[in-house]
Amino acid sequence: MKVGLVCPYSFNRPGGVQNHVLGLAGWLKSKGHQVSVLAPGYPPHGMLADYGLAGAEFTTGGKALPLKVNESVARINFGFGPARKAKAWLDAGDFDVVHLHEPIAPNLCLLTLWLTDRAVTATFHSNSPIFKSWKRINEMLPGAVRRLDATIAVSSVAARVAKGHTGVVPVVIGNGLAIDDYEIEPVGGRWRGGDHPRITFLGRYSEPRKGFNVLTACLPLVREHFPDLEVIVIGHGPEMSIEGVTFVGGVCDAERNRWLGASDVYVAPQTGRESFGIVLIEAMACGAPVVASNLGAFVEVLSDRDGVIGHTFKVGNSHALAEAIIVSLTEPRDLRLQRGREQAASFDWSVIGPQVVAMYEVAIENRYLAVDEGKGRARRRIA
Repeated sequence: MKVGLVCPYSFNRPGGVQNHVLGLAGWLKSKGHQVSVLAPGYPPHGMLADYGLAGAEFTTGGKALPLKVNESVARINFGFGPARKAKAWLDAGDFDVVHLHEPIAPNLCLLTLWLTDRAVTATFHSNSPIFKSWKRINEMLPGAVRRLDATIAVSSVAARVAKGHTGVVPVVIGNGLAIDDYEIEPVGGRWRGGDHPRITFLGRYSEPRKGFNVLTACLPLVREHFPDLEVIVIGHGPEMSIEGVTFVGGVCDAERNRWLGASDVYVAPQTGRESFGIVLIEAMACGAPVVASNLGAFVEVLSDRDGVIGHTFKVGNSHALAEAIIVSLTEPRDLRLQRGREQAASFDWSVIGPQVVAMYEVAIENRYLAVDEGKGRARRRIA
């Protein structure tokens, strides 16, 4: 197939959705499909090559502006300039299917949806509140929602939000990763990180919903049991100085994996609005035990047939977080290592990719049937 993938978020500051789009594009290319990515901004040097993509397989949709959305910052664009770029990209691509991410919002994906006549698959990533205003906007633009030929959500949480906003019922297909890119380092002693227990936090720690304040509030309780505790913080944010906490800033994927592989506990104290939790999968792929808030999306990705892998705690409760970290640190480091690795492998592109391609096939069939619908020859197929 010729597949065009559209990401609404700028690659000047890559995040989970951007990485997912490139990972999917790289896997599709490895299977012989022709791919092209459209998104605001441009990836950092070497990022496309890391996913097996060439520079010509990425087209910028123009500059993006930072907007506060869902208690975070989304760098998106909209308007005539991005629309012109989307139209030129569509004309040049001659795609069999166009895959949009977060399509029913004022962004580059919605512009592309309005402009294309090809089969459309849409993936919903968001866990934002179901605002009445959003529902009314979508009710006023029913053609946009009906134009989606096949829909995906990255979790059951994201699926509920998508249904609440648009009325669609997406198929749940999680985010993907390449499991072979994650190596488990052997434990040489009591601790994975060396001579001291090490816990790691990853994320934009200045955003309240990431729960960094929940983590810092629990540290005195944890240090009563583990006074030599080391805390590593990976991610972008303002300069801070907290005793016993090391801020390493934004790092490349390989360095992130090294930190995760040398962590005795990966802590995810987020307080809300999370739709998947790819970093939990990445931590387990690296062998790190996980302690996470009991958000629905987190529990979903952490659960296998035997229950939750790792430990969860009540959202926003620093005392409960401290107890969960202490329990995790008292366990053998490799107690859940194999289960975690197997759970992470269930999101490998070899598993996720074929499910996405199947949705492309549904979208192409539904587009064909929709074109013939006026002749009374067919009904749309439900994925």
